[in-house]
Amino acid sequence: MSPNNQNTIQNPKPSYEPQVKGPELTDRDRINDILATEKYLGDSFSIAANEASHVALHQDIMTVLTETHQCQHEIFELMFRKGHYKLEAEEQTKLDEAYQQFNGYSSQFPYGASNTLQ
Repeated sequence: MSPNNQNTIQNPKPSYEPQVKGPELTDRDRINDILATEKYLGDSFSIAANEASHVALHQDIMTVLTETHQCQHEIFELMFRKGHYKLEAEEQTKLDEAYQQFNGYSSQFPYGASNTLQ
């Protein structure tokens, strides 16, 4: 989509960042590396939680996993505020169509539809 699209939700990029990316590390590069590391840690802790056989160890890993996901979200929010991410707003009709499509799947759930998209 074009950068002038009315559906684009984006904050302005910091004025101190270069217009053309050079070989030097920028703040965006650093925080992007931190975000990638947090995502890797989240994946790794998820695997560890699945495989932990000791109850206390499992609980500790779940605590760290939750904290890691929270940190990852905060880093994404920081990057969004700094203009490094943009979102595309979707039309309400398309959201309604997706809702109807997936709500229709609820009859296939093994435990009924009582806890679906309502």
